[in-house]
Amino acid sequence: MRSLAITFLLLFSLTLLSAQQSIRVAFYNVENLFDLEDDPKTLDEDFTPTGKQQWTAERYQKKLGQLAKVLEEMGSPVLVGLAEVENGKVLEALAATGPLRESKYGIAHFDSPDLRGIDVALLYQKKSFKVLEQDFIRIDFPPEDGEAYTSRDILHVKGKLKSSGDVLDIFVNHWPSRRGGLEASEPRRLLVASKLKAKVDELFAADSLANILIMGDFNDEPENKSVRMVLGAQPLESSMAPRSLYNCFSVYQGKKLGSYNYRGDWNMLDQIIVSTNLAQGGKKLHVSTPAIFGPEWLFYKDSRNGPTPNRTYGGPNYYGGYSDHLPVFVDLVY
Repeated sequence: MRSLAITFLLLFSLTLLSAQQSIRVAFYNVENLFDLEDDPKTLDEDFTPTGKQQWTAERYQKKLGQLAKVLEEMGSPVLVGLAEVENGKVLEALAATGPLRESKYGIAHFDSPDLRGIDVALLYQKKSFKVLEQDFIRIDFPPEDGEAYTSRDILHVKGKLKSSGDVLDIFVNHWPSRRGGLEASEPRRLLVASKLKAKVDELFAADSLANILIMGDFNDEPENKSVRMVLGAQPLESSMAPRSLYNCFSVYQGKKLGSYNYRGDWNMLDQIIVSTNLAQGGKKLHVSTPAIFGPEWLFYKDSRNGPTPNRTYGGPNYYGGYSDHLPVFVDLVY
């Protein structure tokens, strides 16, 4: 277990020169962070004290404390993208929990049309990052069998790093799941990828040197069509071209490592993707240290499938763990 944790933390990490400064950027699918109240506009009733999951105040507070521990141990990143958060209320509660209170996180979030009421969000340290604009990309799907399919919006935040003065365009994603099968569900992710690509192209048209940072749970891997072909995110080690995107986590492809474990198989679903200007080493601001955060205490040792992320629930069964995903991070060095 210890060697596995070290591997997750150190694989492909780069040593930073002492003269350099860095900003840590992380993404974490926190697995169903709901409040205790039943929202009549969404299908969240399972996550209430009397619901199927028996989501009590005690369990809620334990989850907040565990997530705060993860973020603190990860170095209290300046920017944290989150998936599977219900609303602004749970984000405010998380930002005020334990050691995170000292980081004074601001919140960027919009309610999305997801049927279960789960959204994406961005936490940012207000002392280090100033939000200039925030909006979202709404994804409208064609009706399926007469019913509308809904998903999470893509959150877009434009802001400035106060230490370096660089402006970032940040996109936080949680693409449609693989429910129903990888191939059957793929068209939904292709559609989302095309919507995001259109926005990226718009930014590049306005500024070919735009600092674009895309993070999320894509429910596809770096080599899948939605990420590699439609969005156009190439491996970070590829030759650099203007107005392009590069996937920091393509280095994990085929390494039997990942952020999500499905029946013993590791999937690299959680990724951070950057534009050319951030991908080029040696520039004023550039990306470094793509890593999966996996200390031993984040794992559960499954007798059949080996170590897997210690999740909060498995179906209706409460396990009391952190999340069914591992967080990922990069450092922006300048």
